[in-house]
Amino acid sequence: MEGREEERLCGKWRLVCGLYSYNLRDVFTWRLLKTVVMGQVLSMLICGTAVSCQYLAYAKVETPMLQSFLNYALLLLVYTTILVTRKGDRNILQILKTKWWKYLVMGLADVEANYAVVKAYQFTTLTSIQLLDCFVIPVLMVLSWFFLKTRYKLVHFVAVMVCLLGVGAMVGADILAGRDQGSTSDIVLGDGLVLISAFLYAVSNVCQEYTVKNLSRVEFLGMMGLFGTVISGIQLAVLETRAIAAIKWDFHISTLFTVYALCMYALYSFMPVVVKMTSATAVNLSLLTADLFSLFCGIFLFHYTFSTLYIISFVVITVGFVLFNAVPTYSALPESGSSEDDPSEAFADHTAEGTSDHLLQANGDSERAETLTAVAAL
Repeated sequence: MEGREEERLCGKWRLVCGLYSYNLRDVFTWRLLKTVVMGQVLSMLICGTAVSCQYLAYAKVETPMLQSFLNYALLLLVYTTILVTRKGDRNILQILKTKWWKYLVMGLADVEANYAVVKAYQFTTLTSIQLLDCFVIPVLMVLSWFFLKTRYKLVHFVAVMVCLLGVGAMVGADILAGRDQGSTSDIVLGDGLVLISAFLYAVSNVCQEYTVKNLSRVEFLGMMGLFGTVISGIQLAVLETRAIAAIKWDFHISTLFTVYALCMYALYSFMPVVVKMTSATAVNLSLLTADLFSLFCGIFLFHYTFSTLYIISFVVITVGFVLFNAVPTYSALPESGSSEDDPSEAFADHTAEGTSDHLLQANGDSERAETLTAVAAL
């Protein structure tokens, strides 16, 4: 009787945590490996934007809105143009008639999130920004819970804590290396801007996850390009006209702007693919390593001091990311299925996801059956 009671409690614990007795080959699938690799590709693209921004800062060029405008303009030229050429309900006019205000909110959140975090560097320190920027993850989980009906298990919360511990190790290494850069002119304002940016990023990412999983990646990027270009263009004209006029354009400066714009364009184009495979929360966990890639580049390019804590931080964040993705989340919100432009790609993604989910579900169902049998026997 005592053995059955212990088995019943263990079964309930596994159900809550999501830690079913999966075989390693069922958990560490090619799909999980692909997710990890794609997440690190996103981090390296962010690293490219950070390095180009650093060189622009050395050249006394501070035009964050111009840089954002170039990215949105590229999205407009490519994806909005595709929407214009479509016919029927997928045409841009039909989309704007029914959902214009939703995409306006999404574009506004994305543009202002980018601007707020860049502006925060004028008032607070790099350490504060790195720590407070992690606020986007709990906000994402809360918004996903209420609006996307995503249900997390205990293992997902543990994975998030592991990732945040990795960020703590990275910040500790920065402090020990004397890289606590930034300003302290108004720390409260700077920290507030970072928190506002994190909240707005979370709003934008939740909108992105819903759109790419239920509508279309091209629709999301086309609308982001349209409204992002308009909003950032207006802010650019109001805030940065003098700064742009003061730029001494040459091949070096032009190359830096080009590298930044192309990295951002690739990031925005590629990120919805990863979001569709996983979730916005999982993607943001993978992006925690972006600062580490920037630091590794900085060791060679800007002569930063190396610390073993950077390696430890990278490993810890990666372990947390793998742990988060090893156990699938559950969404109570039915997905209508996105209308992909490439049927073969959609079929391949669906097949890979179906195989992986089938393995996890079959193993999980058998574990549940054993647990329920033990409970029934009591």
